[in-house]
Amino acid sequence: MKMEFEYIEKLVELVSRNALTELSIEDGEKAVVIRKEKELVTTHTAVTATAPAPIVPHAPAQLQAQPAEKPKTEEEPSNLIKITSPMVGTFYKASSPGSAPFAEVGKSITAGQVVCIIEAMKLMNEIESEVSGKVVKVCVEDGQPVEFGETLMLIEP
Repeated sequence: MKMEFEYIEKLVELVSRNALTELSIEDGEKAVVIRKEKELVTTHTAVTATAPAPIVPHAPAQLQAQPAEKPKTEEEPSNLIKITSPMVGTFYKASSPGSAPFAEVGKSITAGQVVCIIEAMKLMNEIESEVSGKVVKVCVEDGQPVEFGETLMLIEP
């Protein structure tokens, strides 16, 4: 699937016309997520309805980005390597409830080893480490939703 502007416009129209709140499409390293925010309408005047619309989506994004950036700044000076989510989905540390986690803090992992599962659109995607080392921190909880590029684990090479 080639991510072209016209194709993305059609996806936006699809979300707008239907009762969808989110649409996520992935192709290799490319991903598109389209979310429909809840509309806040207090009056029916054109000025009131249009002025807040651009402001509302930016405020939550800034609020979400600030807490995530603070821990990253503390970690950046160190030699830790981040394993990030290649997609939007739900993080699972083990193959099934009650099973041993793929990777635990303090345990060593090797390049190519499965470290977690990301469920996306009812598909279980095994995430493999690209580096060998020791797991220093698991940054997300089991069953927690994750975003594309979100740090899942920190590895000490």
